[in-house]
Amino acid sequence: MSLPSPLIAGWHDHLALDRRRSVHTVRAYMATAQRLLNWMADTGGVADQAALAALTPSDLRAYVASRRAEGIGNASTARELSAVRAFLRFQGGEDGSIPTLRGPRVKPGIPRPISPDDAIALAEDVADEAREPWIAARDWAILLLLYGAGLRIGEALSLTGAILPPADVLRVTGKRGKTRLVPLLPQVAQAIADYARLCPYGTAKDEPLFRGARGGPLDAGIVRKSVRGARVRLGLSDRTTPHALRHSFATHLLGRGADLRSLQELLGHASLSSTQIYTQVDAAHLLDVYRNAHPRA
Repeated sequence: MSLPSPLIAGWHDHLALDRRRSVHTVRAYMATAQRLLNWMADTGGVADQAALAALTPSDLRAYVASRRAEGIGNASTARELSAVRAFLRFQGGEDGSIPTLRGPRVKPGIPRPISPDDAIALAEDVADEAREPWIAARDWAILLLLYGAGLRIGEALSLTGAILPPADVLRVTGKRGKTRLVPLLPQVAQAIADYARLCPYGTAKDEPLFRGARGGPLDAGIVRKSVRGARVRLGLSDRTTPHALRHSFATHLLGRGADLRSLQELLGHASLSSTQIYTQVDAAHLLDVYRNAHPRA
């Protein structure tokens, strides 16, 4: 069955333009809406606005059961329910009329940072494995931006040649189009400058700074694949991802005395509660040190 395009198109524009959600969030929420509509068509034959308004808690339980049967876990189920409620609300449902269904309890995960030595070793290994010197310089600069400036991978890849030559402070556009100023360490600025000098495709101010091997915008999947290879070669945890470098940036700053408000601004978190999780990280790290060092731990 073909999906009702007005429902889907309107949802996309609302998320991307009105709510200014990230590309990743828009993609995930669109996929959820399409799955719900497909499920409604398969089970009831109707998938329109009136049918959406008539959904009951039992309907949602049945939908969630179908997703569970596909193997999704608690965290994914909770996100799916959140996206479904947002979609129903957009279609005209009032909060009181939207069917409620308690999602599974999800224990908040604690980010797992890696040590400063491992972070640098990871970046060096990725650069060493690059096929060409300019690609090595590119990968080194990107990973230093994640670890040395706390950028998300999407934020790093959205930078353009307008940041050149790199200054002491970098203006970053984060989630929902929110901009923030991030201090740039000399080593990170030098890595960016070295890459810009070697890049064979130029660094026009209105074009992506980081390029793929053929000159197009670099895809985040390439960076993630390189990091996966490096962590295997170095024997690092499966949790060693590009985003773990951002976690490490935050955790190491907090451990050196940074206050939560300053860290919130550096990371671009909309709410302080998102930043407070790093206090748990620091406490967990101290406990690990105690357990490993204390003779009676």
